[in-house]
Amino acid sequence: MSLPDDHPAPPVPDLAEAEMGADPLRQFAVWFDAANRTVADAEAMALATATPDGVPSARMVLLKGFDERGFVFFTNYDSRKGRELAANPHAALVLYWHPLQRQVRIEGTVARTTREESERYFASRPFGSRVAASISQQSAVVPNRLVLEERFVKLAAELEGQAVPMPPDWGGFRLTPSAIEFWQGRPSRLHDRLRYTRRADSTWLVERLSP
Repeated sequence: MSLPDDHPAPPVPDLAEAEMGADPLRQFAVWFDAANRTVADAEAMALATATPDGVPSARMVLLKGFDERGFVFFTNYDSRKGRELAANPHAALVLYWHPLQRQVRIEGTVARTTREESERYFASRPFGSRVAASISQQSAVVPNRLVLEERFVKLAAELEGQAVPMPPDWGGFRLTPSAIEFWQGRPSRLHDRLRYTRRADSTWLVERLSP
């Protein structure tokens, strides 16, 4: 069946199964490299968590590393997301790179990184970021901003020229993916979607989804 003349056939999709490879982590590395060369803040991603009874919440975090073990981000363990992940270690990530018309959705289970990994990353942060992490009880109610600024100035003065110790309630999480979906935008909204689902033997099933 041919399409009417005023509805041209959609272009051949660039996101072809044969070109994607068997390992979604390697494919993610290819896309992330392209995003880093094209998009500001390519590491920004939405993190969705939920309470044990299914109440969701979402916020933006930064991707700070990934490998065959999963995707790493850092936070205060006593924050809302930290508490929700402790009670319900299932989460989802979304990265969207508008100039490339690409999106990656990642679902899986989350566990804390090792203390050594967290300390290594914490030590690499700017001085101000380390001080801010030390004085902030993330997600806790404060009477006003002045309280935070006074805490910051006081601790920064105390630690000037010294190493800032990592707070005991701060560190990393690693999301081990059970599913990764690659989305490529197309004209007429006939987008490409390829989903990788991890099998029991740790290989990946690749399926095309309707847009």
